[in-house]
Amino acid sequence: MKMNFRSWIVTALGAALLASCGGGDPAVPGSGTPAGAPTTKGNFTRIVSFGDSLSDVGTYAPVTSLTGNGLPPYAGGRFTTNFVTPTGTVVGTVWVENVAATLGLHITPALMGYGPNTIACPSQDNTCTGYGEGGSRVTDPNGIGHSGGALTVPVVTQIANHLARFKSFNSTDLIFIWAGNNDAFAQFAAFGAAAAQIQADAAAGKITADQANTELFQAQTAGEQAMKQAAQDLVNDIQTQILANGGKYVVVITPLELTLTPFTAALLANPATAPAAPVATTFVDTFNLWLRNGLTGLPVELIDANAALQAIAANPAAYGLTNVTTPACDANKINAIFTAAAGGSSLFCNATPGAPYNTLAAGADPSTWLFADSVHPTTGGHKIFSSLITQQLKAFGWI
Repeated sequence: MKMNFRSWIVTALGAALLASCGGGDPAVPGSGTPAGAPTTKGNFTRIVSFGDSLSDVGTYAPVTSLTGNGLPPYAGGRFTTNFVTPTGTVVGTVWVENVAATLGLHITPALMGYGPNTIACPSQDNTCTGYGEGGSRVTDPNGIGHSGGALTVPVVTQIANHLARFKSFNSTDLIFIWAGNNDAFAQFAAFGAAAAQIQADAAAGKITADQANTELFQAQTAGEQAMKQAAQDLVNDIQTQILANGGKYVVVITPLELTLTPFTAALLANPATAPAAPVATTFVDTFNLWLRNGLTGLPVELIDANAALQAIAANPAAYGLTNVTTPACDANKINAIFTAAAGGSSLFCNATPGAPYNTLAAGADPSTWLFADSVHPTTGGHKIFSSLITQQLKAFGWI
């Protein structure tokens, strides 16, 4: 029994947009823009970053300990192609660290650890304002990998933790918020489980094809509604917790569109999952639509990460890239060294030449390949993103 995937995917998205507009409302959600952000240079003394693995500056480094006791030296720690210096220091910087360095600043994890063993603000120089953590969602503490020990402190709590420490934001803070992708992954996983059950019921003759399509529509719509709520929650946090508490130079970055990532390529390569691939994209699009809608008129700047990704994919050579489709990290090597519990994650990926724990795929170059794993950039990819973000800061007149 075959279900009409194309029909319910298109119908679900169209219905959600019509519902959001009230059917004939001329005001199109997401068509507005932020307004009123500063246009003058900032005398930045600190970078404060909230988000997930794309902004994680080393929260989970202890789990990559080469001695297995949570202490240095670490093989990884960031979700990218990590590199270890002869002194045992991990050098695998992500975009926010690069931006900080450009401004003569430094940013370190606000929290380090895995499971019950954590160290709050391990830095001694008060630079530990990197709150982004791999797996974190906007409000749900049970983020990706949480059941296995990942901290996944949600963004709403990350902001609250900063305010608990500093009481407010300073006018010299450069504040970044980049979140939403893990909510999309969580909703896509929930949709996938529902779709599998619906397909099984249809194959067993328990429901008709029309009933199956209706249930698939409902499952996708539920995910879209959850993404809308997550976006609205994030906007509320920005407005009531950051802007209302002194945040002045605030940058919000849209979640990465998944269409151009190895994650979606893997879905499309599998006949069993290919029909559902557009749903993952729809969830991110829904979040971005309501994020833009909520930020309309607020004094923040919005950076479209997808525009950057599309430009890179369209002309890789212009950015010094030779591969924008294949993960540079070898999941099998990662799992062999760190056990299957590592899941092939780039958190454990190491690009140190000649090291026994080097886990790059054969022929991979972290400086010219874009992706470290299915969604995270290599160190080279992060440098490109940080350069583009720095250009945007200049365009804003902030630096």
